[in-house]
Amino acid sequence: MADPLLFNPRTYDPAQFDPETRRLLRATVDWFEDRGKRRLIEDYRSRAWLADFLAFAAKEGLFATFLTPASAAGREDQRWDTARIAALNEIFGFYGLDYWYAWQVTILGLGPVWQSDNTAARTRAAELLAQGEVFAFGLSEKTHGADIYSTDMLLTPDGDGGFRATGSKYYIGNGNAAGLVSVFGRRADIEGPDGYVFFAADSRHPAYHLVKNVVDSSKYVSEFRLEDYPVGPDDVLHTGRAAFDAALNTVNVGKFNLCTASIGICEHAMYEAVTHAQHRILYGRPVTAFPHVRRELADAYVRLVGMKLFSGRAVDYFRSASPDDRRYLLFNPMTKMKVTTEGEKVIDLMWDVIAAKGFEKDTYFAQAAVEIRGLPKLEGTVHVNLALILKFMRNHLLHPAEFAAVPTRLDAADDTFLFAQGPARGLGSVRFHDWRPAYDAYAGVPNVARFREQADALCEFVATAAPDEEQSRDLDLLLAVGQLFALVVHGQLILEQARLTDLDEDVLDELFSVLVRDFSAFAVELHGKDSATVDQQRWALGAVRRPVVDEARSGRVWERVEALAGAYEMAP
Repeated sequence: MADPLLFNPRTYDPAQFDPETRRLLRATVDWFEDRGKRRLIEDYRSRAWLADFLAFAAKEGLFATFLTPASAAGREDQRWDTARIAALNEIFGFYGLDYWYAWQVTILGLGPVWQSDNTAARTRAAELLAQGEVFAFGLSEKTHGADIYSTDMLLTPDGDGGFRATGSKYYIGNGNAAGLVSVFGRRADIEGPDGYVFFAADSRHPAYHLVKNVVDSSKYVSEFRLEDYPVGPDDVLHTGRAAFDAALNTVNVGKFNLCTASIGICEHAMYEAVTHAQHRILYGRPVTAFPHVRRELADAYVRLVGMKLFSGRAVDYFRSASPDDRRYLLFNPMTKMKVTTEGEKVIDLMWDVIAAKGFEKDTYFAQAAVEIRGLPKLEGTVHVNLALILKFMRNHLLHPAEFAAVPTRLDAADDTFLFAQGPARGLGSVRFHDWRPAYDAYAGVPNVARFREQADALCEFVATAAPDEEQSRDLDLLLAVGQLFALVVHGQLILEQARLTDLDEDVLDELFSVLVRDFSAFAVELHGKDSATVDQQRWALGAVRRPVVDEARSGRVWERVEALAGAYEMAP
């Protein structure tokens, strides 16, 4: 019997969606399954460009259906719906990050276009999508990375109302094939933010020079250079501060996709790992008979369930966002930072069990172990996103506001606010609903109650022992505090989703036993920081807790893990 908490291609039926969405999701799964594992792995190893995959997507109208907002749609089923986008992220991650990446950078490339008032550019983008083209996001540069204040892509007025663009971009996915590349630059004749420009370029234009793929992968992460590239009025997407905001708001949309891709990677790897461990005999016993192996696989399983619960609930806040409700600005970097680093832990736990098997060339696990590392490092590093999360800590923990309850958002609606987010500032003023009721609802679950003690202790820390002005310049110390705060937010949305989905309380209790251990470990890390005060050190040790142990509960959770053995294996 398939585990209902994990994606399994054998039993997958996305019945929560409309008929066309169900058809496309199932068709995507079937395309990968029909190709088989041998072809999947060989394409990954040979770094083959994804031509056959993109041909399939074009034939089915996959990208056009999922990535054309209703305002630019040519068909009724076209919309920008974060719930079904998340479902497709998970499928792509399950079969390989190369496929997800071509889709992800298309999403990023479309961000500045769908935020633009340029009707000609929007119409061209919709037509390109309908033709099966991919897109690219020309923001990063070799010298400056994503520091958009320092862009060297220069636009010189040509005297006829347009510009000539010269400069290079680096780390640009799909730069080899994109029908439209959204490029960030600045005018040579205007200093400061007023000179920023986002414009559309075509990778097939003679003035567009593809330099190379900067990675050894099927993912084409390009370096390209524009030499005197003509930019007409129909190519200009944004100017001035609006161009700056479009860059950041596009990343807001795009970074959310990393969490569900990470989930898909972990799910496929887990089927392989548990199946191998169950069938591997050491000293006359299956590997899964050893207590430490059971603990590692059970921890991996509940961490993965936590990733899915948090990400699923974050979708609801993303889709319900508005100018008066910007809570997504916290939950979004949480999915980017927390969920993807949880994915690394899940893979590491399983790899400790299967050991040498994880290197074998005929396994999905071998590529999963490599690809899972990339997600925490894309769309801003873990440290960048932790620093961003800290901006919300005091308001979230200590100053809750009243909000109407956010329902589960699986409706077939267009998420229009994502392309009308407005100025990318004012994060310190964002308010949140009270986090405590989510914990109160599960006060009878032992490890939820134990973790709640730690969450309350963090509130005391923020109120009485928070870093002072001098410590606020010590990013090393602040990041340790950020990890503690992230755990509280992680737990909150997990509990909200657990209530909405009627999660088995054994699984929830086992998951929170892991979170109790994590909080204790980060508290000890804070205790050891060079600049931690005596009061902060005392608080840190006082926040350490031992999880509530229940062997019967752990045994029941292990039965769920053990049942994954043989539950799915990709056809040869």
